[in-house]
Amino acid sequence: MSAPIPQTILDGLTDIAMPRLANEKAPQEFITAHGFRLPMRRCGALVLGSGAAGLRAAVELKRRDVDVVIASQSAFGGTSACSGSDKQTLHTANGADKGDDFRAMADALGAGGSMDEDTAYVEAVGSPRALASLQFMGLPIPQDRLGGVLRYQTDHDEVGRATSCGPRTSRLMVQALAREAMLLEVPVFNNTTGVRILVAPSPARRAAGLLAIRPKHRTEDNPLGFAVFLCDSLVIASGGPGELYRDSVYPRHCFGSLGLALEAGLEAVNLTESQFGIGTSRDAFPWNLSGTYVQSMPYVFSLDHSGEERNFLSGYYRTTSELASNIFRKGYQWPVHASRMLDFGSSLFDLAVFRETQAGRKVFMDFNRNPLAVAGDAGFDLESLDEDVRAYLQNSGARLEQPIDRLRKMNPLSIELYKRYKYDITQYPLEFAINNQHMNGGLAVSAWGQTSLEGCYAVGEAAGTHGVTRPGGAALNAGQVFGTRCAEHIASRRNARALSPPERDLIEGGVGDILAVLRSESPVRADAIRSEVQARMSDHAGIICTAADVKTSLADASALNRAIRQRGVAFEGAYEAARALQWRQMALASEAVLAALSFYVGRGGGSRGARTVCSPDGDKVPLARTGPLEDFRFRSERAEDRSEQILVRLDGDKFICGTRPVRRHDRSQRPFFERDWPDFLTGAIFDPVSGA
Repeated sequence: MSAPIPQTILDGLTDIAMPRLANEKAPQEFITAHGFRLPMRRCGALVLGSGAAGLRAAVELKRRDVDVVIASQSAFGGTSACSGSDKQTLHTANGADKGDDFRAMADALGAGGSMDEDTAYVEAVGSPRALASLQFMGLPIPQDRLGGVLRYQTDHDEVGRATSCGPRTSRLMVQALAREAMLLEVPVFNNTTGVRILVAPSPARRAAGLLAIRPKHRTEDNPLGFAVFLCDSLVIASGGPGELYRDSVYPRHCFGSLGLALEAGLEAVNLTESQFGIGTSRDAFPWNLSGTYVQSMPYVFSLDHSGEERNFLSGYYRTTSELASNIFRKGYQWPVHASRMLDFGSSLFDLAVFRETQAGRKVFMDFNRNPLAVAGDAGFDLESLDEDVRAYLQNSGARLEQPIDRLRKMNPLSIELYKRYKYDITQYPLEFAINNQHMNGGLAVSAWGQTSLEGCYAVGEAAGTHGVTRPGGAALNAGQVFGTRCAEHIASRRNARALSPPERDLIEGGVGDILAVLRSESPVRADAIRSEVQARMSDHAGIICTAADVKTSLADASALNRAIRQRGVAFEGAYEAARALQWRQMALASEAVLAALSFYVGRGGGSRGARTVCSPDGDKVPLARTGPLEDFRFRSERAEDRSEQILVRLDGDKFICGTRPVRRHDRSQRPFFERDWPDFLTGAIFDPVSGA
């Protein structure tokens, strides 16, 4: 039996200090627009966002001698640094001991459908490189005695390609990459909120820079704190739209840049696809309850308004062992998936939790009690669990009597994490609910990370590189791979830039657009936009939706944006100005998601990934121990929808939706050294490819 892990080691993997940012140099250049005197910074590449993907892009750009600058709303305050789950994961395609290779990993990444095949292959091939370079930078990837990376199975991953440094894996990644960025002297402009992408209109539309708000730049002749960054290339790496849902596991104030990009005319893809799952509230300590939190099989119960306890899962599963085994499976089947609501699967658990909270009851997991028995069945027994569950506990050395002992054995860091936030799960039950966690869609990009706007790239959660589903933690891998890919592409094109239009015209236009939105006398307030958007998305576009609800919600979202265009958004001061503009962008993002979802459902699209599309004429109905759940009868996913993607763009005041087939990867075209080396030497590998 392995020895207990010393507290000092647990502390070191839980409390992750970030490096100090270098002192910012004073601006040397200014420009006047609409009466404001704006500081201006020029650079070869601007990275918007300072999470793991953005830092990777910046580090790789600097290594290629590109003059790169990072602009961040809150350095070390985004999802990479502040959120996560029991085990955040990176992926590698070798050493899994099951005949694995890059093609097999690419197949797993795109198994849910609607993912470009070339993108999946790029992520698979790039995964060992991403992992090895993070190890080089100091990320403590766990190894065995012979240097092999320790792996485990996660959701949508049957081979077991995942690895983890514990629940703070992504924060440790940010720490390692930030230290590297500081060593390379990459300038970081903190407390900088991007509010308008500057787009040069001719000879072809392309990104030319960013208009931002920086409260520290407020002066008498710049009361809103405007700042300008002019760049040859813009990398959007600001994460997903975390404020889109009321019921969310994102840290507060994670807005992302989806609305910002849509406003600039960029095309988005797969906005119908998100991930939802059980987690603790963002009002306390937001965290996903995947991995060993549920693999320890705590007792799950609810409390009504009078404090009466309900063993509600016993009304859904037929036996105690079936109930407990499906609690366990939530560890590696964490995201809600409509198909797993059937046949007494693991997402029937999610539906049960959803129904309890909709009824006004609070749901908890208690690590000091085993699951209670289903009525008429025997009590909880380790020996009666399903074979896959018993085997996992045996291999983990966790065939122990109590959930807290099993949790402590499998992952003591999961306990330490909550202690850091003043909650002791060894003593008290933990309240949880179904939350939004990740957007699998985002900005449409090529296999090099290019968006539909020339000179603009997207990486991390901002990029729509995922399909309907993805293996758990694959988003971290995607951000690292595409952070490197876009840096390579930018570096290859640095000597082939188009001439810029008059800078003053661009900046005047950008400031004018912002002032048209910010109106101190407007009756539309940011907090009202927040309440309306979040309630609509959580109540009508979460894990359960209907065609009628989606259609009505889209009309309401369009009406909100129409009101904002007509009346603007109220604000007071530079900080509120930035927030008002971000909520304007979130309202746009909300309408875009609903437009895509309405388009999909209206064409007969069924239940896939996160969302269950309920309909009286649906062909599937979840079964509970007590009988069919007819209120949740739903449409099945159509096979043909897996081979296409839904594209969304803002055209004037309306969102336009369409489809395109996924990009294919020709497996008959195998690389051959002597034939292909010249393309690498000449840079031909960066040239556009038809369909890419």
